[in-house]
Amino acid sequence: MSIWLNHDSKVIVQGMTGSEGRKHTQRMINSGTNIVAGVTPGKGGKGQEFNDRVVKPVFDSVQEAVSQTGADVSVIFVPAKGTKSAVYEAIDAGVPLVVVITEGVPVHDTADFFQYAKNKGTTRIIGPNCPGLITPGRSNVGIIPANITKHGPIGLVSKSGTLTYQLMYELRDIGFSTNVGIGGDPVIGTTHIDCLEAFEKDDETKAIVMIGEIGGDAEERAAAYIKEHVTKPVVGYVAGFTAPEGKTMGHAGAIVSGSSGTAQAKKEALEAAGVKVGKTPSETARLMREVMAQLA
Repeated sequence: MSIWLNHDSKVIVQGMTGSEGRKHTQRMINSGTNIVAGVTPGKGGKGQEFNDRVVKPVFDSVQEAVSQTGADVSVIFVPAKGTKSAVYEAIDAGVPLVVVITEGVPVHDTADFFQYAKNKGTTRIIGPNCPGLITPGRSNVGIIPANITKHGPIGLVSKSGTLTYQLMYELRDIGFSTNVGIGGDPVIGTTHIDCLEAFEKDDETKAIVMIGEIGGDAEERAAAYIKEHVTKPVVGYVAGFTAPEGKTMGHAGAIVSGSSGTAQAKKEALEAAGVKVGKTPSETARLMREVMAQLA
């Protein structure tokens, strides 16, 4: 079991023939992901060669790629100005899971294609401005390093790509069911709560790590959801305890105004919901080790 991604997932890469698309497609192939095709308008029929003479077909449209391969996941490596149309195309083709790696996507574009997906009711969007998701040892969609952990019983959801990698590495001897990098933009397609709900339903996931950051109220809303709906142990970390007030830090959504959105406020909300919260990534990993020892 895992959430949303497994060894049976058939993945297409929108923007495969670009430099970033080629590089990360090779990495995904190396980690065992079932890449079935690429999509680049105007380059259909040419194919794209990778190491060991692996050639993947390239199609002009997502609809054609889905019809020919049965793809059920698309990962998007398209420049920000073209991302909205790329996502629309994937939604119109009925792709169930669309992972948008691109950063710098205008917020109004994200809001537009997220609402379009919601209205259609057939596509889950992860991102934009995210590292993607990985079910270690089975499938890896995006830019998450595949060789720093193994499959195991911990589920992870994070706003931060870098902190995703750090917790994966620190808990590599225990391993993860699925790790989801949801991205840190003000508007994103999949939230902490969406992931918490999926992990709660996943029999293989025994405990959850949730990584948040300053700004907004996503972590407070997640805390309320955990209190009402999550029975599995949750360990949290909130980045930004030393961030200055009123200054955007890193992600576009990470800005504190007054007492709203501070790391301390988020920590208190999570702890009130029964979540153990570390003040550093290493402390968070230690808390999860204690949880897993109690579950053993």
